[in-house]
Amino acid sequence: MALLRLLAIGLLSGVVALPFLWIQRGENFEHARLAALMALDAGQVVTVPLGLLVGIVLTATRSWTRTPGYALGSITMLFGVIVATQAWATMNWVEGRPSGVGDPDGEFVMAFLALFSGVITTFVGVLILLFRRTGYESQAEPSSRGGGRRSRQPLSHVEGHSP
Repeated sequence: MALLRLLAIGLLSGVVALPFLWIQRGENFEHARLAALMALDAGQVVTVPLGLLVGIVLTATRSWTRTPGYALGSITMLFGVIVATQAWATMNWVEGRPSGVGDPDGEFVMAFLALFSGVITTFVGVLILLFRRTGYESQAEPSSRGGGRRSRQPLSHVEGHSP
C-alpha cells in the first residue's frame, strides 16, 4: 500500500515544479494551459520515480502498510480528471491552430503525455478508493493502532463480570 500511496503523492507532487519550469510563449489562456501542462509533465518526471523508489523501500521494509484513505483517493482522482480534460482541450487546440508560436508537433506530444498522466492519475485515485471501499488491509504486518502490542485480558478481571 505504501507503493500505491507514494505513487499518488508523486503524481500530485508534480505541481511543485509549476513555478520553476513555467515557459509560456504566447499571451492567451491556451498558451498558459500548455505551459502548465508542460511544467507538470516535467515535474512528474522527477517526483513519480522518487515516490516509487521510496514506496518500494517502505514496502520492502514493511514499515508503512496502512491502506491509503478516501481523501487521498478522491483528491488524486479529481486531480487526474482535471489534468486529463485540460490536456484533451490542449490537444484539440494545438491541432486546430495555425503554426507560429512554438512547435506544434512537440506541443502535441507534451499535451498527449499530460493526457496519459491524467488518465493514470485518475486510475490510481479510483484504485485507492476501491481498495479502501472493499476494506482491504495489508497482510504484510498487523495494524499498530491502539498501542499494537497490548495483550487481551479476559473479562474476569472486570468488576461485575462473572464467567
